[in-house]
Amino acid sequence: MTREYSVAVVGATGLVGRKMVQVLEEHSFPVRELRLLASARSAGKMLPFHGNDICVQKLVPESFDGIEIALFSAGATVSREFAPHAVRAGALVIDNSSAFRMEDEVPLVVPEVNRSEIFRHKGIIANPNCSTIQMVVALKPLHDLWKIRRIVVSTYQSVTGAGKKGLSQLEDEIAGVTPKEFKFPHQIAFNVLPQVDVFSEDGNTKEEYKMMRETLKIMGDDTMRVSATCVRVPVWGGHSESVNVEFERPCDITQARRVLRSAPGVVLQDDPGTSEYPMPVLAWDKDPVYVGRIRRDATVPSGLNLWVVADNLRKGAATNAVQIAEEWIKGR
Repeated sequence: MTREYSVAVVGATGLVGRKMVQVLEEHSFPVRELRLLASARSAGKMLPFHGNDICVQKLVPESFDGIEIALFSAGATVSREFAPHAVRAGALVIDNSSAFRMEDEVPLVVPEVNRSEIFRHKGIIANPNCSTIQMVVALKPLHDLWKIRRIVVSTYQSVTGAGKKGLSQLEDEIAGVTPKEFKFPHQIAFNVLPQVDVFSEDGNTKEEYKMMRETLKIMGDDTMRVSATCVRVPVWGGHSESVNVEFERPCDITQARRVLRSAPGVVLQDDPGTSEYPMPVLAWDKDPVYVGRIRRDATVPSGLNLWVVADNLRKGAATNAVQIAEEWIKGR
């Protein structure tokens, strides 16, 4: 008989929290009890799960009594305050915020890339940034072949990566009404913003630093060099990335396509002759990472260009977290 688990979702009424509940159901995750937790203003809302409506409870330190797995997606401030309570209650915390990602004792995990890191946790496992996740899923098979020397990535990130406020601002602007609340510093409808998150003193944004630093930790290679430019685009859901990779050893396009075609979590869509390539509208509400537009970079001895697309709410957040929990269960 399959062992079932008591599971909590923190931030259950947010875009990612709702998607976590959806993915748990779709993946037939072995849930004995599902406890939905959120702020006081969301308490009392009802969310569906396996044909039943579950009442959202207010998040308090005692919310984790009896919980074995806690999926957090309520922001770094909430995670820093409440994740320790969950750990003390005996739960495994899988945290989607940036709170613990770069702490040495916290594994930063993408199961297709570094599954073994799951089992060295001390109560908390960090879910990487959405843009980082899809990129490393696509690049890990190529890194194993030819060893990556340098990555230059430009992202095209959808408004759902900024949560409900970002989606609401885009919808209002498209409708021609003044947004009820502003998430972005400028109009996003019919526009492109070369800013995701706040700027650092050197001109990079926090999002760009996340991609640069998290990639090295996940790939386990401090010699790799990563340069990122993160851009917000007026797309509802799905992040796209133009990725330029330079390898230490000679690379081959045919072999790259063959390896990616069989890589876990990857769907290859690479037929320029028929205009087959990844697009957010096709990746929407799906779990895989889609890769296409694979071509040589003739400016370096061994380089490739790739186009990488994934649903940021699923593989970029909720699905990756649920997959970590699934792998943890398999390895127990």
